[in-house]
Order: sequence, then structure tokens, then C-alpha cells
Amino acid sequence: MRADDSVADPASEDSMTILGVLGGSGVYDIAGLKNAAWRRVSSPFGETSDEFLFGELDGLEVVFVPRHGRGHRHTPSSINYRANIDALKRVGVTDLLSVSACGSLREDLPPGRFVVVDQFVDRTITREKSFFGEGLVGHVSMAHSTCGRLAQAAYECARTAEIPVTLGGTYLAMEGPQFSSFAESRIYRSLGCEVIGMTNMPEAKLAREAEICFLTVAMVTDFDCWHPDHAHVQVSDVVRILEENAEKAKLLVRMLAPRLRDTRPIPCPAGCDRALDHALITAPGARSPDMLAKLDAIAGRVLKQ
Repeated sequence: MRADDSVADPASEDSMTILGVLGGSGVYDIAGLKNAAWRRVSSPFGETSDEFLFGELDGLEVVFVPRHGRGHRHTPSSINYRANIDALKRVGVTDLLSVSACGSLREDLPPGRFVVVDQFVDRTITREKSFFGEGLVGHVSMAHSTCGRLAQAAYECARTAEIPVTLGGTYLAMEGPQFSSFAESRIYRSLGCEVIGMTNMPEAKLAREAEICFLTVAMVTDFDCWHPDHAHVQVSDVVRILEENAEKAKLLVRMLAPRLRDTRPIPCPAGCDRALDHALITAPGARSPDMLAKLDAIAGRVLKQ
């Protein structure tokens, strides 16, 4: 783990696994977390959501990020996603698990079920979605949006823990902060999406640009408003499911730690850690010095070539 805010050197640290976890504050109170310390990490993209919690689980270095800030201060649209992902890259995170509460768009995915997401539909409209831009243009593929290695590991750990889990599913990211209208919910179901939430875009896109292996585990708290019984759900029921899901998420992270510590193939079989190999379009002589400085962590591997 980086002891300061300098950029981790992938050439010297690519054999290490450092797990990042994005989620709610309740996920971080994990039994067995050692040497826990909160620390602010600087980013040229602005302020992160909060300080990051650094610690160790079963010998694996872990960095927890309270996505909305402790006390839930940031809306899904006001989160500085770029600063969060850039800062995680700077401290050497190689594998990133996003645990996210969501609504279900399918009858067979009831509250309490976990979905190991493998695809996204991005319906957000107000967020900064790329580290690249004028002065340094880059295009990465999002055809396969998550890391298959992480997906299989999370799925097998959930099954072992007897957590109800589904492998594969499409997460529709909506802008929010309001929930869907009935008409919108029906449209999203017709698109073939499994779950709906507000936070995993642009996290997945930015993680891909940062060459970090990324996975979303969506935790169903309720049926979206398409469901005929949705109006009868009590707030107390949703809160109970949220609390139960948080406990399951902590168990999942605890079980993933030793597995990821011992089983990191290099390079990533899914190509996550080589996503920028052919992504930079701007000719070297035309690249903005300011952009080069900002992207020293995100694109440093390819910019040094």
C-alpha cells in the first residue's frame, strides 16, 4: 500500500493484489480488519467522496471508499466519480468491488438476492464519464463491462456462504435522485435489464479507463415500481433488507480476501489491465501537457511507452 499520495508503479507492483471496495458505510465494519486507518488521498480531479479506509483482511490489503461520504452527504449525481477512481489507482488498487443497493426488474430476483452484474445500460446524463478529453482523446471498449475472474470468484464465495445469488445480469444506471415512474420502469424491463440503480455509472467506465479489474455486486432491496405489490412494501421492510444485505456484503468481502490474495493471474485474462493498449488516439506531439500531468496515474503505463 502506498504510504503517501505518490502514484503506484505498475511495473513493480503488478504482482500484488490490492482490493478496493466501493459502497455504503455499513459495509466497512468488518470483523478481522486489521491496521484500519482513515486517510485522505489527493486527486487532480478534485475531492474524493471522503477519506478512504485502509486496512488488511487475511493478509490482503483493502481500501474502502464510502461512495456517498460518511453520513450519506453526496447524491448519486454529485459524487466525484473521477476523483474516487483516480485516487484508488494512485494507491495501487488492482481489483475493485462495487457493492450497490438496487431495485429488481424481474420477478425471480426478489429482495435479498445478490446479482453479479456483467453488463450495463447507462441512462445517466449529467456526470463526467471519462478521464480523457480535449488534448488527450481516448476510447476504451465496454463490450464486456466487468472482470470475469472477479465475477466467478464473487459468485462462488456467495454460493459457499449460502447467499442467494445470480451470476450475470444487466444493471440499468438511472440519473436519479428520484426513482422511476411506472412508465419508465416498464420500459426498462422491456430492455431486458435485471436490476436498476443510480451509482454504478460512470464507475464501471472509469475503472476500465484506469485499467482496474472491476465488478458490481448488486444487492436487491425491493422491486421497482413495475411490480403490482410494490405499493404495499413498507419502509421498515426495505430498511430490514438493507441491513441484511450489508451483513451479507461484509461476509462476501471477508471471503473474497484470501481468494484474491492467492489467485491473481498476470496479465488479467479479461484484459482489464491492458484496456488502454490501443485506446489513445491523440498523436504524441499533440497531447496537452496539462492532460498528461492529470493522467499520470490513470494512463501512466501507456504514456511512458
